[in-house]
Amino acid sequence: MKCKAFIFGLLLGGVAFTASAVDLKTEGRDPKYVESIVGRSRKIVDKLELNNEDKANEVTNIIANRYFKLNDIYEARDAKVKTAKESLTGDAKNAAIKAARDEADAALYRCHFEFPADLSLFLTSEQIDAVKDGMTYGVVRVTYDSHLDMIPTLKDEEKAQIMAWLIEAREIAMDAENSNKKHEAFGKYKGRINNYLAARGYDLKAEREAWYERIKARGGKI
Repeated sequence: MKCKAFIFGLLLGGVAFTASAVDLKTEGRDPKYVESIVGRSRKIVDKLELNNEDKANEVTNIIANRYFKLNDIYEARDAKVKTAKESLTGDAKNAAIKAARDEADAALYRCHFEFPADLSLFLTSEQIDAVKDGMTYGVVRVTYDSHLDMIPTLKDEEKAQIMAWLIEAREIAMDAENSNKKHEAFGKYKGRINNYLAARGYDLKAEREAWYERIKARGGKI
């Protein structure tokens, strides 16, 4: 596995071996940008309520490094697209832009599974999911709960399908370049969910209107 070394205790033959800490990849980066990303990462970690400060610091660095890597990939893509637009025309320009975007997509795919693998050295599966939710604004749970509240008659298999698609959307949103793109990723899957429910016979307009009335009746806001 690429990247870093970790604080990772391995008991072998009665001897405990400990790897070094996760390094924060700050070289060449604006200190204010680093401070912002570390702060964002730490907020996600704080919600895990880890009882070990060393572990919390390691996980914070892993998350921050993930943000750094994503930024590097998108900056490289944007620079190549900019060069193509400024120096090429016609089919050559279009081909160069497509190549830059394809290269970024390939880079994202290659490193996508590094992140949860790195986290798994310090966190449980449930905690890793919480990190993913933190990086995607908790949209999975909010959207899932909203659908269940809107359509109380959903069957178990329908609930399972909705959750499966939202989890898939989260994997895509995690690698998106900004908040708008993250929400856009979820938006596509919300459309898929709506089409699925409509095909199952649900009148979504009627369900939504009835839901709004229930929310108002219990003093909530739409």
